Amino acid sequence: MLRKKRPEGYGAQFMRLYASTTSPFVRKVRVVLHELGIAEKCEIIAVTSAPHEPDAALGRANPLNKLPTLELDDGTTLYDSAVICEYLDAVHGRGQLLPQTGAGRWQVLRTQALADGIVDAGILVRYETVMRPAELAWQPWIDGQRLKVTQGLSELEATIDRQPPALDLGGIAIACMMGWLEFRGIEPNLRQSFPRLSAWNDTLQKRPSLAATKPYS
Repeated sequence: MLRKKRPEGYGAQFMRLYASTTSPFVRKVRVVLHELGIAEKCEIIAVTSAPHEPDAALGRANPLNKLPTLELDDGTTLYDSAVICEYLDAVHGRGQLLPQTGAGRWQVLRTQALADGIVDAGILVRYETVMRPAELAWQPWIDGQRLKVTQGLSELEATIDRQPPALDLGGIAIACMMGWLEFRGIEPNLRQSFPRLSAWNDTLQKRPSLAATKPYS
């Protein structure tokens, strides 16, 4: 595993993030770190892990062997991305990205769940089409997961104009989802089929926190 050098002077507030540069869920956490101005307080531990090739160190930090996993200086570990992001915003942002109460909180969480669910379905498509031997691929399963992706994107296409102008956790989740879909080519006609969503995303991807966390192979 590769580690960024830990900066001096952060004491008990320092954190470690088990991460992959290509994971949209990891990117979501990293964007939150940047938006809250605490990216330098978090050591990035690069992990290569797959369901069929688990990483031993990751398994010790997270029994589910899943990314992202955040380790605090007292040894506490947090997972998954939604929990990590809520923790970071509660402790360091005090509701900057996720309202602490009220209807706005549930709207942000709903949007995050929708974007994350699209990614979940897209990952299952990728596993079935890229990682599974071609002769074992199950087309009805692939079609069912692609339907979830399409339906989720259609919902966002119809409602993206309602996203608040100030970036919140829901918007971050959408941007990370869109970036990953394009990066992996999960939805070949993404821009043509969802033009409003794509235009919104193109603007947001220029934001420094998104530009600094752009996925690459």
